[in-house]
Amino acid sequence: MTNALLAPWTTPFELPPFAQIRDEDFDPAFEVALAEARTAIAAIADNPESPTFANTVEAMELAEATLDRVAGVFFNLSGADSNPAREALQRDLAPKLSAFSSEITNNRKLFTRIEALWNARETLRLTPEQDRVLMLYRRMFVRAGAQLDGVKADRMTEVKSRLAVLGTEFTQNLLADEREWFMELADADLEGLPDFVVASAKAAAEERGLPGHVVTLNRSLIVPFLQFSPRRDLRRKAYLAWVARGANGNAHDNRAIAAEILKLRQERAQLLGYRNFASYKLETEMAGTPAAVRDLLTQVWQPARAKAEADAAILAGMMQHDGINGDLEPWDWRYYSEKRRKAEHDLDESALKPYLSLDAMIAACFDVAHRLFGLEFRPLDLPMYHPDVRAWDVTRNGRHVAVFIGDYFARGSKRSGAWCSAIRSQRKLGGAVAPVVVNVCNFAKGNPALLSYDDARTLFHEFGHALHQMLSDVTYGFISGTSVARDFVELPSQLYEHWLEVPEVLAKHARHWKTGEPMPKDMLDRLLAAGTYDQGFATVEYVASALVDLAFHEGEPPADPMAREAEVLGDIGMPHAIRTRHATPHFAHVFAGDGYSSGYYSYMWSEVMDADAFAAFEEAGDAFDPATAEKLERFILSAGGSREADELYTEFRGRMPGVEPLLKGRGLLEPV
Repeated sequence: MTNALLAPWTTPFELPPFAQIRDEDFDPAFEVALAEARTAIAAIADNPESPTFANTVEAMELAEATLDRVAGVFFNLSGADSNPAREALQRDLAPKLSAFSSEITNNRKLFTRIEALWNARETLRLTPEQDRVLMLYRRMFVRAGAQLDGVKADRMTEVKSRLAVLGTEFTQNLLADEREWFMELADADLEGLPDFVVASAKAAAEERGLPGHVVTLNRSLIVPFLQFSPRRDLRRKAYLAWVARGANGNAHDNRAIAAEILKLRQERAQLLGYRNFASYKLETEMAGTPAAVRDLLTQVWQPARAKAEADAAILAGMMQHDGINGDLEPWDWRYYSEKRRKAEHDLDESALKPYLSLDAMIAACFDVAHRLFGLEFRPLDLPMYHPDVRAWDVTRNGRHVAVFIGDYFARGSKRSGAWCSAIRSQRKLGGAVAPVVVNVCNFAKGNPALLSYDDARTLFHEFGHALHQMLSDVTYGFISGTSVARDFVELPSQLYEHWLEVPEVLAKHARHWKTGEPMPKDMLDRLLAAGTYDQGFATVEYVASALVDLAFHEGEPPADPMAREAEVLGDIGMPHAIRTRHATPHFAHVFAGDGYSSGYYSYMWSEVMDADAFAAFEEAGDAFDPATAEKLERFILSAGGSREADELYTEFRGRMPGVEPLLKGRGLLEPV
C-alpha cells in the first residue's frame, strides 16, 4: 500500500491527505525522510566546490523538505489528536530527531563552510535578508555546540538527546493526568450552575461514555465550574485536582523530570561557557539578560500584588457575609470574584455568553483581518484530521494567501491550552510556498458553542499568531512567520486581542445566537468598562510563574524544584488565595521543551509593546487606520525574523515603549 505521507499530495492546496494517512505510515515515512535529509546534508558538507550562499545555506534550507512535510503533519496531530500509537512514536522519535539535529550541528565540514561564508560575508554581496539568514545559521550552530570537540561535544549530544526525551515524557504525563481525572456530579451538584456549564459537563460525560455530568481538568470547563458552583467542597476537590496535575505520585508524576531537565539545561549552558541557562537563553532575545527580565517583572509585581491584596480583602468579606469563617482560599477566589463582578458591573457571564458564540467570534476575527489587511476567508469542504476541525481558503485580491485550519473544541486526545502552529510555513526559495496554519483551542463543546469573554480573547490571540504566519513574506523558511525572538513572538497575538475591545467590532458581531439581536448597548458598555476587572489576580498569577521560571534557570538548578518554587513565592509575598498560573509539575511552557524556558516573561515583554502598538491606531483616530495597518503588516507581520525585533518595532512605531502603557492597560496605575 502506498504511504500517503511520501506520495505526491494532489489535494487542493497540497494539503495533507488526512483521510488516507494511517498511524502506521509515520514511522517508515520518518525513516525515509531522515535518510533523504542525511544524504542531502552530506552532499552539502562534502561538496568539493568552494562554499557559496547558494550551495551551502540555500541548499540547507531545502535539504529537509520531506522531513518538514512529515513532521508538520505528525507533530500537529500528536498535540491536537493524540492516541497511544502516536504517543509511542513520539517517545521513539524524540531521541532520533535530537540525534539528527546534533549530527548536523556537529558536522565539522558543514560548519567550516558556514564559517567561511561568515568570515567572507562583506565580499559576498548578500541581500540584507541573506546576511541575516547567514548570521542566524552560524549562531544556531555555535549555540548548539559546533565549536565544541571531544568529550564536550559528545556530552552535548547526550544532554540534548536526554532533554528531548524528558520533554516528551513531561507532555505525555500531563496529558494523561488531564485525561484520566474527572469528578461526577449528581443532580443536586448542578445547583447554581448556568445552563452552559451544565451542558458542557454533560458533553464531557458523553465523551467519556458516562451518563450524567462530569467536571474535567479542561480549563474551559473547570474555570466556569469554579466561578459558579456554590458548593465549596466540590470547588475545593476540583481545584486541588487541577493544580495537582503532574504531581500525584503516580506513573505520570513530573517532579523528578522537572529536576532533571533543570540540571541538564544548566550543564548545557556551562558546556557553552555560560554562567547559567538563563544567560544562555536570553542572549538572543530582546531582553538580553536575566537582569532586564527581573527589572520588568519587579516593576509590575508590586502594583499588581497591592491590587490583588485589596481585592482579596473584599472577597474575604463577601465570604464571611455568607457565614464562612477562615481564610479566603484559591478555590474561593473565582466564585466570589464572579459574584463581585456581577454586583459591581452588573455583568453575569451566563447572560453574556449567548452573545459570544464561537461562530460569531470567528466571523469577528475574519472581519477585522479583512478591514485591516484585505483578507477574505472561504470555507473549505475537505477531509481534516478530526470531524470537529474546519478549514478556510485565505485570499487577498483574488490571490491565494494561505489555508487556515481551526480546531476549537476540547477532547481527551488534545493537550490543554491553546496554540498556533504551521503544517507548512511560507517561503519563496525553490518556488513560492503558501502556508498552512493551524489554530488549536480547548473550548467547551455546545450546540451552539458559547464562549466566555476570556475565551473570545484567546480566539483573537491565537488568530494574531496565525496572521503572523499567513502574512509572512520572506524568501527563506528559516525566518518565516513566527521565527522571531521569543519575547517578540507574542506581540502580534496580544496586539490582535485589542480589536475584540473595539466597540464597533462587538456591536457588529456580538449577537444573540438564537435571536440575532445585538448585545444590548448597556451590556456592551459594562463589558468594556470592566476590562481591567480582576487584573490584580491575573497579573499576580502570571508574574509569579514568570519569576519562578527565571529563578529556576538563573541560579544553580534546584534538587527539589517544588521547594525552590515555594521559596521564590515566599520571598515575593505571594498572596495566600492565589496560586501561580502554572505550578512546576504542569508548567508545560517551560518543561515540555525549550521554547519558553527562562522565557515565560515573554508575554509581558510583548505586552509592553502591544499596548503601545495599539496606541498607534488610537493616535490615528481609527482602529482600522489604513496607513497604520500597512506599517504593521510591512514591519511586523510580513517581516518574520528578517531583522532584529527592536529594529522592526522601531520602524513601525518610531521608538521603543516604556512599561507605563502596560500598567495603565491592566488598571494597575489606579489607586487601590
